[in-house]
Amino acid sequence: MPQSLTLAEARAFLRVSDAAEDALLTLLIEAAEARVAAASGLALTPASPAPLRLSVLILAAHAYEHRASVDEAEPSLALVEPWLAPYRKARL
Repeated sequence: MPQSLTLAEARAFLRVSDAAEDALLTLLIEAAEARVAAASGLALTPASPAPLRLSVLILAAHAYEHRASVDEAEPSLALVEPWLAPYRKARL
């Protein structure tokens, strides 16, 4: 179950009006949240900063829109790097 976004928020962002793809959207949100959490070093919640939540939406949207393309199956974090940069943990 997604932690930082509701399914309704993702459906609105992606302009998906019916529930037929809810399972896929949930999976994409969870995967995007995992990537953003790993990149930022933060656990995501509904109270997470807007740039982190937007990063999740952008990654999920990219994966949703390119789900049939083998070449773009792994969206780049470069898509959301400007949003993630302030939240990255310092590397030792």
